[in-house]
Amino acid sequence: MAALGKLVRLGFSICRNNRLLFNKSPSRRGIASCIDPSYGLTDEQKEFQKVAFDFAANEMAPHMAEWDQEEIFPVETMRKAAQLGFGGIYVQPDVGGSGLSRLDTSVIFEALSTGCVSTTAYISIHNMCAWMIDTFGNNEQREKYCPDLCSMEKFASYCLTEPGSGSDAASLLTTAQLKGDHYILNGSKAFISGGGDTDVYVVMCRTGQKGPKGISCLVVEKGAPGLSFGKKEKKVGWNSQPTRAMIFEDCAVPVTNRLGEEGQGFNIAMRGLNGGRINIASCSLGAAHASIQLARDHLLVRKQFGTTLSNNQFLQFKLAEMATKLVASRLLVREAATALQENRADAVFLCSMAKLFATEECFNLCNQALQMHGGYGYLKDYAVQQFVRDIRVHQILEGTNEVMRMIISRNLLTES
Repeated sequence: MAALGKLVRLGFSICRNNRLLFNKSPSRRGIASCIDPSYGLTDEQKEFQKVAFDFAANEMAPHMAEWDQEEIFPVETMRKAAQLGFGGIYVQPDVGGSGLSRLDTSVIFEALSTGCVSTTAYISIHNMCAWMIDTFGNNEQREKYCPDLCSMEKFASYCLTEPGSGSDAASLLTTAQLKGDHYILNGSKAFISGGGDTDVYVVMCRTGQKGPKGISCLVVEKGAPGLSFGKKEKKVGWNSQPTRAMIFEDCAVPVTNRLGEEGQGFNIAMRGLNGGRINIASCSLGAAHASIQLARDHLLVRKQFGTTLSNNQFLQFKLAEMATKLVASRLLVREAATALQENRADAVFLCSMAKLFATEECFNLCNQALQMHGGYGYLKDYAVQQFVRDIRVHQILEGTNEVMRMIISRNLLTES
């Protein structure tokens, strides 16, 4: 990870202050030892975690509210993140990636999310797409797309969901008919993060029979004839990344843009999502971590009944429970990331468990942190409400948590 390593060697460090209001983020300097996310990490991991925390505090947190309220896609900030190696974290170095592990990636996304969940979540999707091209593409495809994706000169979007196929992804209807040296695409995709603003679209489409074996994966470039986009959706959260539908009307895509073989697309999509589930769970960890710190800081200064709220034993116990659930979530996510990196037999189930447990627990933690703020927590001047809004969707995307329960229970009930 050359760019990041250079910054570490130069002693890259930016001061962070304790912060309560929206334009400021909680301080890593004031992290209580019981929730310190650096425990258990190697010295190298602690270094790039520190770089990510610094970047979150100085380049993201001060703009988090503005990006949300003005619905700004912060392209230049993300390109600065890419200069640190965050554009292709687990992409191979020969095409510009950082070549880090899934655990390293989780550590980075957790840290970045303390500055802006929405922006970090998009960066995680972009990384997933870059990895899919790096892993399943041939050398020509890897060399064509990955360097620009890793530098974030170009941005990528993942395109699986359709208006009629969400959780039942294998029933997708977008077709790709082979005509000469091109596929002709017809159909539509829904809820595409970055849609219309990004440059490279990793699209799952039907080239054959019904079901998963008839799905292939194509890389579609912005500006392809027959490709258009719907209106930008108005969302509860995730407002620093645009979301649009994609429409294919006789959209011609070269055969050379197919990743892997025909019929391999569903497997490619699911392989990508295994990592995507770890990534989005890691973003939830960052939001919960920041929210607990904000709640703690609020309890230390807010007075009611003649004393600070920190002296209320009920709130003390509630804060202790929150810290415990955060650490439990983090341990599960990191174990799942390690399993995925090692290609262990339990990787798929652990990824599902981590996504299910961490996204639900972390949302509850953010919501409880808002409650501890009282009426202030409901004001947009305070960051905690945006953490609540931004991570609510994590229980829906990258496979709904109901699908995660299906994956886990199916394994329990079918294996003897």
